[in-house]
Amino acid sequence: MTDFSVSLTTEQAPTTWGENARFSITDNGAHIHLPDEGDNLRVIQQAARRLDGLNIPGVTLTGEWTAAQQWAFAISYTRARNPGEIRWCENADKTDLAQKYRALLFTRKLVNDTPEDLSPENLANRAAEWLKEVGGDHVTVTQTVGEALKDAGWVGIYNVGRGSERPPVLLEVDYNPTGNSDAPVSAVLVGKGITFDSGGYSIKSSEGMLDMKCDMGGAATVTGSLGLAISQGLNKRVKLLLCCAENLISGHAYKLGDVLTYKNGQTVEIVNTDAEGRLVLADGLLAATATGAPLIIDAATLTGAATVALGHDYHAVFSMDDDAREAMLQSAKNEGEKFWPLPLEAWHQDRCPSAFADTANSRAQKGGGAGGASNAAGFLSRFVKADGKGWIHLDLAAAYHGSSTPEMPVGATAAGIRSIARLLHDYA
Repeated sequence: MTDFSVSLTTEQAPTTWGENARFSITDNGAHIHLPDEGDNLRVIQQAARRLDGLNIPGVTLTGEWTAAQQWAFAISYTRARNPGEIRWCENADKTDLAQKYRALLFTRKLVNDTPEDLSPENLANRAAEWLKEVGGDHVTVTQTVGEALKDAGWVGIYNVGRGSERPPVLLEVDYNPTGNSDAPVSAVLVGKGITFDSGGYSIKSSEGMLDMKCDMGGAATVTGSLGLAISQGLNKRVKLLLCCAENLISGHAYKLGDVLTYKNGQTVEIVNTDAEGRLVLADGLLAATATGAPLIIDAATLTGAATVALGHDYHAVFSMDDDAREAMLQSAKNEGEKFWPLPLEAWHQDRCPSAFADTANSRAQKGGGAGGASNAAGFLSRFVKADGKGWIHLDLAAAYHGSSTPEMPVGATAAGIRSIARLLHDYA
């Protein structure tokens, strides 16, 4: 690639670049001019976006950069289509940054790919292949596909996905570096893998449907997180469960008024076929709880309500376990990623009542009504241990940008993979 160097400086930009300029071009690259005070990382991100707009094949980061500064540049410079190459500074951070960046590229590409190319089976296969690549012989894979889901009792994934000609899938990946087949499972990651969400019979508008290729962002995020943790030397047994389906309309699709009976006996009335993510995650959480793992993290682009609350900058964190919630928030703080807690109490289970079942899957109003993100988390809490010990639910409001911003490119962000990977290492 062309040796286009990018360096940081605290000197003011030449006057020819304008007053308060934070970016200037040199003979062989560019300088990013940092302010004496303020958010230096944001300045770096904005400069990276401007460099990306020049369609440079690649850049070399030179001079003095911290790891956080290099990462801020990378997440903003890396556009969705034909991203430029990055050469890291030759310092102690290089290997760690390369591992994280590899996981970021995998996660973003998976989310950004077209829904035609990314069927439920394709999503499961690509996730499994990547984890085998990084985990080698320590990784084993099981898939339950199509009608076999019905036979096995995974009613959420089966019913959400049965409207599509491309069958739904429950993927289970077992990463076990201990060499002991009886080793306890330390953690389970559960991801929502809706490869396209039309809303079903509760159909979305054209505008609302445009970006629904990103509705498997939870599956991509937990897969990227596990792959990153493995590449960092994870020595614990961890399982990954991806709940993969297309939510489409057909003569075979599930309908409003249907009642699903889950393996734990919970009955659920369907009052909104566009509240499908929680239905597939319920199966994944039941399977995760059955392992006895002390830590369960589910991740999903689940509700518009979380985005209303937090915008596209933070992921929402829900837990009934104060210690688990604080551990997630601390991991995010240590990694410099933005997570924010939203309320979840035991009584949130009862916020979607039904006269025909134990619960409805939402409320029969737009967006699920007030408190929709907490109500969705309350629904999910029916499918873990009653006290919610060790369970963390992540509503990924910051997983995808439908349009570019001064700091971020359009498309998938891969935000959160570093924090989840860290928690897998650190959680006792």
